[in-house]
Formats: sequence, C-alpha cells, structure tokens
Amino acid sequence: MTQTRHDWLQAHAITHIECLIPDLNGLPRGKLVPVSHYPASGQLHFPQVSLLQTLMGEPQQQLVPDNDPDMLLLPDERSLRLKPGSGRRIAQLIHDCHYEDGRMVPFAPRNVLRHVLAQYQLAGLTPQVAPEIEFYLLNAAGQQAEAPGAAYSLDHAQRQESFFAALEQQCHQQGIATDILLHEVGNGQYELNLQHGEALQLADQVFLLKRTLRALAAAHGLKACFMAKPFAGQPGSAMHIHQSLLDKVGRNAFSHDDGSEHPRFSHYIAGLQQHLPAAMALLAPNPNAYRRLAANTAAPINVEWGYDNRSCGLRVPASAPQARRVENRLPGIDCNPYLALAATLACGLLGLQAELPAAPPLRGSAYNKQATLPPDLTTALSLLAADSRLSQVLGSEFVSQFIALKRVELADFQQQITPWEQHHLLDQA
Repeated sequence: MTQTRHDWLQAHAITHIECLIPDLNGLPRGKLVPVSHYPASGQLHFPQVSLLQTLMGEPQQQLVPDNDPDMLLLPDERSLRLKPGSGRRIAQLIHDCHYEDGRMVPFAPRNVLRHVLAQYQLAGLTPQVAPEIEFYLLNAAGQQAEAPGAAYSLDHAQRQESFFAALEQQCHQQGIATDILLHEVGNGQYELNLQHGEALQLADQVFLLKRTLRALAAAHGLKACFMAKPFAGQPGSAMHIHQSLLDKVGRNAFSHDDGSEHPRFSHYIAGLQQHLPAAMALLAPNPNAYRRLAANTAAPINVEWGYDNRSCGLRVPASAPQARRVENRLPGIDCNPYLALAATLACGLLGLQAELPAAPPLRGSAYNKQATLPPDLTTALSLLAADSRLSQVLGSEFVSQFIALKRVELADFQQQITPWEQHHLLDQA
C-alpha cells in the first residue's frame, strides 16, 4: 500500500474500502474490502462479466470467454474519497479494469473514455466538460408529490431544504464540484450543474453524484429518479453536456486570440452533426429514453445548431471567447456518463480530423426542421453498428459488446405487455 494512501486512510480512521467500477449501464459494481485486507499493490481480481450486466440484473456469460475469467482492478488514487453517511468509516475508491497482461479491458466504460481522451492528447488538445444533471425527487412510492406550477420556483426547492443542505455537504465531502441548483419545469424535477473540468474527473463526479442522490433520497423518505421520461405529460430529464477544448498552453481552442471563432469550432460542431445520430444508443441507452425526444418539449429531435437556441440539439451559449463552448442537449440522464462523454467527444474529434464544415446556425425553431434522430433503440443500435469511423474512435470491441448487451435488453423489453395494449386491445375481437 502506498504511503500516501496509507496515511489518508489512517487520518480518516477508515475501516473498509468500497472498490468501485461502473458497468456498461453506469451502475456501480465492486466489493467491500477491510483496510487490513486491501493489498499493498492495490490489485484485486473481479469477474469480467460484472461489466456486462443487463438492466434486469443478468450477467451475460455468453459475452465473455467460456472460462468466465477475472480481470485485474487497479485503483485510481485520485478517486479516493470518503463515503458519506453514518456508521462504519468507509472510503470509496474507483478502479480501472485490466487484463492479466496489463492491457486495458476495452469495454470497461472508464477505459472507453480514456481511449478517446488519449486521441485528443495526441492532437495536443484537452477536452473540458460541464454536465447538467436533471432528475425527479419523488415520494418513497415513486409518485410525484408536488402540485403543478412549481417551474423555476425557489420556494418549492426550499421545501426540500434539509435534503439539499445534506446533499451539498456530502458532495463537498466527495469532491463533487456542484454549482447551480434550480427547480426544473416538471413537478418535483430539479437540475444540478457541475463545474467544468477534465472529462474523466467529471464522469466520476456524475457517477458518484447519482449514487449519492439515490442513497440520500432514501434516507429522507424520498426517491431520486433518473429515468429519461418517467411521466407522460411531464418533461423528461436530460444530462446536457457543455464541452470545449484547451490547446497546449491552456487557451480555448475554439477561439482565436482576437476572440473570433476558430475554424476548429465549426469542424467540431460538424462532427457532432454528422455522427451523433449514430451515437444515440450511447446517449439514449434504453427504450424509454426515446420518449423524451419529442418536439416542443425542451428536448431535441435533430442535430441543428444555433446560438442560444434551446430548440436545437446543439446550442452555443452566450459567452466570452475564453468560454466558447457547445452544449450537447441530446443525452438523457439515464445514460452512462463515461460513455456519453466518450461518444460526444468522439463525434467532435471526427469533425476535427476531417475538417468538416458545419451547417449554418439555425435562427428559428429546430422543431420546424426534420427529425433526424433515431426514433427507437433498435434503429439507434443499427446506426451505431454501421458507423465504422465512430467505432474506430470508441474502440470496435467495446462497440460490439455494447450492442450485444443492449440487444439482450431490447429483446426482453419487446416481450413486455404495456398498460396501453391491455387497455385498448384486451377486449378487441
């Protein structure tokens, strides 16, 4: 065990370490290890199939070798932090997944994002991102407990003051850099913004924030909901991603020294426009996610872009040149943050590499334009499989494993009978 980690664990009187990895759905997997049994090398063994579990909780053994092998978990020391809450003194430590020969497991979500970021590093660029987290805060039964008319209300948010005060404290304990909180349009819907920073660190923060929200809500007799479209007639919940690039000396690579737009900005947006439809399975990874993407609902239906235009899938907020960025409004909050960030950055990188020209910015409503996003998960998976350039940037083995996992989930979904079918078809001759 390294001296730095050993001293930190002793200083915080830690008795156990939660060794965490995100699976392909962004859900936490891992093991709880007493500090006395945590190996000095930090190396742990864990089944490869733990990464390949469906939303139904079923490990997909057919997607790993027949001998059901382990992988090596190696700690990312930068992720070491306290686990909030009372009881035992537990630390959280996110691990990376490797094969026994040292190679990164290519379908581990953190490794997918690392793979994309390494390609930016070769180009002398560093992505900066800032996710916006939308979610519903429901009663313990999963129902909306708030009357209509609370959109953007400070008073309604203050009714959950004890919850949000505890959340702020727990985020601070974990190094989750929360920024602005507001009540969103839906009844009991909130948005929490994170401060911009390096992509892998922000993905870790989203991963831990969703876990914290679930646990803290349960402790307050509530339920945190990260479904993209949980209620008919109510807004869906997104994870908008603000993204920019820094050059080798830390300047915004989307701006010239005189403040004007650099050609890279147009190329990056063009890459998003060309490849995001094929990346939608990573941004909307389950059948429900496509119910959110409807016209005139503050959710996009295409990849039009415009300045301060929220009807567009790609919005350029008003900003100073040093903060020039584009907001990807396509991802739902149900996405895996590592894969969503990897996908949007991969699309932008393809635009930079090809020096593609962006379409002209849209001044009117994007809802008057053609819907160009896949209408369902089946179509989205087919588009992802067909985009060989995107697969190359993300990693072809990852893409094939992701598609295989999602097709298992989709087959299960297609066997379900919905209330609509029972209500309207049950008594038909």
